[in-house]
Amino acid sequence: MSTITALPPRQFDTLLTEEDISTFTKAGFWGDRLIVDYLDSAAAAHPDQLAIVDCNGELNYREFKQLVDRAALGFAEMGVHPGDTVSIQLPNRREWAIAHCAAVRVGAVTSPLIPVYRDREVGYMMRESQAKVLVTVSEFKGFNYPDMIARLRPELPELQQVLVVDAGSGLRLEERSWEEFISTPWELLRDPMRLAERRPHPNDVSMLMFTSGTTGLPKGAMHTHNTLLAASLPWEGNLGMDHTSVLHMASTFGHLTGYLFGVSLAVRLGATAVYQDSWSATEFVGLVERYGVQHTSGATPFLHDLIAVADLDAQKLSTLKRFCCMGAPIPRVYVEQAKQRLPEMSVLGGWGQTEDGLVTMVLPGDPKEKVTTTDGRALPGMEVRVVPERGHDPVVGEEGLLEARGPFLFQGYLGGVDLTRESFDDDWFVTGDLAVMDDEGYIRLSGRSRDVIVRGGENVPVIYVENVLYEHPSLSGVAVVGVPHPRLQETACAVVTLSDPAAPFGIAELRAHFEAKGVAKPYWPEEVVVLEELPRTPSGKIQKFLLRQRLNDLLDRDGGIRSGSAGDAS
Repeated sequence: MSTITALPPRQFDTLLTEEDISTFTKAGFWGDRLIVDYLDSAAAAHPDQLAIVDCNGELNYREFKQLVDRAALGFAEMGVHPGDTVSIQLPNRREWAIAHCAAVRVGAVTSPLIPVYRDREVGYMMRESQAKVLVTVSEFKGFNYPDMIARLRPELPELQQVLVVDAGSGLRLEERSWEEFISTPWELLRDPMRLAERRPHPNDVSMLMFTSGTTGLPKGAMHTHNTLLAASLPWEGNLGMDHTSVLHMASTFGHLTGYLFGVSLAVRLGATAVYQDSWSATEFVGLVERYGVQHTSGATPFLHDLIAVADLDAQKLSTLKRFCCMGAPIPRVYVEQAKQRLPEMSVLGGWGQTEDGLVTMVLPGDPKEKVTTTDGRALPGMEVRVVPERGHDPVVGEEGLLEARGPFLFQGYLGGVDLTRESFDDDWFVTGDLAVMDDEGYIRLSGRSRDVIVRGGENVPVIYVENVLYEHPSLSGVAVVGVPHPRLQETACAVVTLSDPAAPFGIAELRAHFEAKGVAKPYWPEEVVVLEELPRTPSGKIQKFLLRQRLNDLLDRDGGIRSGSAGDAS
């Protein structure tokens, strides 16, 4: 039996201070444990309990732990050392959780990649993270992921191994079947006891998750084991949840909401997690009926879809107690319809970000007015304030910059402390959101201080999209603005001017351009408006408020924008 040699871990430049460590540890928010410690405890206490339900069936906690331990030994055999990056681009399925927990077991850093990301996003993020291993899937929703990685290979010198789930035949030399990898009895070939040498410290970086890049390029937010675990169970009394609970997640694990409340929360509780790799309200109803799902989190459009399902049987869905909506305000009519159709279910709104997890939330028992008009108030340990400008005293009842701090907060952006400090006002993180706080501490988001569109709860990075548009030779001017949408609440419209007025440019040309550039489909503008000129200030800055007003006038008058829609870009 061979032994495993651990190299010194890669060092990350973070903001972590001894004062923060002492404060949050003494307050009980940082428990100095790892997610795999909770996995080990659950497997010991309830080995036969259902841990994961996904598209391929069921997995109990004994099996879950065995596969994690085996994969960890396999990663070590591949040369994954503490501090190395393991990127995961998978739909919501067991292999995601296994790969992540195995990475934690060997001290590696997980870098989640949303499945909709394509060449442009994946190439950038994997270069920045210096990914050593990628775990991906052969095909999902008609897209071939190994082909994309083969195109990107020359740009990824650090990448040593690609593990492909559902690979079948036809693997390239640098690719390996996940099924072959996970069926190899690494525990018989390598000494499992040596994994303890690779155990990371709970204050080490555990996850590198890229933001949507409101300033042009995505930024890698670094979370430690402690910040992630604190953020995954942020409620007093755990909302009544324990190891007997059944949780559901359809939002991608590549987003912090999906990871925290789909993967981490269930493992922390030793509960059952039911995964959906793609949201379907009718499928969700079936899962609730079959497994007794009690708690789910998702974007507001998911709630819209659920209450629109025909013939909902409230009695069969009586186990469903909470639907937590993140990422967009909850229209009052949705809350009223949900209460009418599913009287046992509470609709709870909240606000958070990649950098700080779930920060505010309305809770069961809060007045309906707070549920429908606010984004809740700070969860235990977290603090929020609204300031008119950086360095100013907080205000109540007035719009201003929303700032946050507390134990869920990330520990810096990849690339250095200087980059991170630009986003802080003393020790307060400047979130980029505008908000109003009432005298009870509830906040109401009122806009963004940075340019972003929220499409169905997902951020569309406007500057990033505009940069892609500027690469089209026919365009001389570009502005991307949000327009109202009945289900997604907001979608992107590209307002452009042409270098040659006779050149054709419409939604078909935009789609072809974005596909050629390898841009994730949710980032594609879904409307195009061509103008002779864009409204500008005397200094040349585009006046987007005038464009929004003009587009809203078009919607009010015609019921749609004249270029037509780009269709479903989900």
